[in-house]
Amino acid sequence: MEKNHIFSGPHGDVTLADFFGTKRQIIVHHRMFAPGWTEACIGCSHSAEHADAARQHFENADVSYVAISRAPLADLEKFRKRMGWTFAWVSSGDTDLNYDYGVSFSPEQVAFGNVGYNYGTSSYAFDELPGVSVFYKDEAGNIFHTYSTYTRGLDILLGSHNYLDLTPKGRGVVATAENTGWLRYHDQYETAAADRCCK
Repeated sequence: MEKNHIFSGPHGDVTLADFFGTKRQIIVHHRMFAPGWTEACIGCSHSAEHADAARQHFENADVSYVAISRAPLADLEKFRKRMGWTFAWVSSGDTDLNYDYGVSFSPEQVAFGNVGYNYGTSSYAFDELPGVSVFYKDEAGNIFHTYSTYTRGLDILLGSHNYLDLTPKGRGVVATAENTGWLRYHDQYETAAADRCCK
């Protein structure tokens, strides 16, 4: 990486290098939460549930983890508290990191109708889209971008999808532009606790 992006974190300004700590690898989850939004994308929130549980394992394998979104830090912190998440989440609102890694797009790009998402293979036209990027820090402290994945490349990270794929009905209602299908924020499911087994 040649740019030194400065992010807003709960304890002040931080750089990507700060998140490595003693580790040599870092996973950056580009979560869709733009300035002016009141909640993160429902799909990104669903994936956050999986990351928070998995971190106890991969953070013991020389890997750090941070979520990065463009929304102001106060909005990120409010939503994180509501969801009960514990992972590091910082605001990139004052940087162009999300644009550099192909997950945020200018109004001009969106107006064109194809933002070039997923290395140009997906013709979406939205200002925010999901992605994961991986970085490596060598012994000299140089940071290298080693991997990014987008769209369906993120599906492997969603254990709940894999469980549902084992069942006869699968994932249920297919999501569309007007309908997120079965997926909800975890605090908005209608199923009562009494309906769940093994309570």
